Amino acid sequence: MNPERYQRIQQVLKARQVDLTLCLEEVHKPNNVSAVIRSADATGLHKVHAVWPNDQMRTLSHTSAGARNWVEVEPHDTIIDAVTELKSQGMQILVTNLSATAIDFREVDYTKPTAIILGSEKRGISQAALDLADQDIVIPMVGMVQSLNVSVASAVILYEAQRQRQAAGMYDRDISQLPAETIHRILFERGHPVLAKVAKRKGLAYPALDEQGQILAEPEWWQEMQRG
Repeated sequence: MNPERYQRIQQVLKARQVDLTLCLEEVHKPNNVSAVIRSADATGLHKVHAVWPNDQMRTLSHTSAGARNWVEVEPHDTIIDAVTELKSQGMQILVTNLSATAIDFREVDYTKPTAIILGSEKRGISQAALDLADQDIVIPMVGMVQSLNVSVASAVILYEAQRQRQAAGMYDRDISQLPAETIHRILFERGHPVLAKVAKRKGLAYPALDEQGQILAEPEWWQEMQRG
């Protein structure tokens, strides 16, 4: 890993917003999943949550290869499981839904810990998600169409969240909000992907990295890596 790439990864990790996330409720079209994850990466999200039927969960591993390397995706069996975990982290739960109680998405304070639920392409938001949410939000439209593609909606909302958080200095931290072990794992896996794959297959812990991103490993580690 060259020093420039190492520094770039460090900068990206410092900007990661661990208390801003999306939850995809049975969004299953690969192109949409890919686009949502790409927008999540572009706006500094560390993780996206997802609820899919079991036979659709494998979709994720084949989509958004580039962005998927940088945004973690945590699957849940039900929307209740997902929201329970998000609320345990102190997040306000928003749902995109056209209703009489919905407010303009720009009226929300996204500097608070926030999770945004996006509904499926066919059915939209489930009643369970609506019952669990703190607030419905809507993207105002003045044309004949009353809904946006889910990936477009996610990008619009995330960039408003980014605007608010950037104004509050939340992307300019000196240190990352991520745990040290998570930072080390990402640095090693993204900086040394081939070696990381071999180490994972062999069940070897990732060794330390120096300030330039170079591996600091004992001879025994290298010897084990080279064994067939």
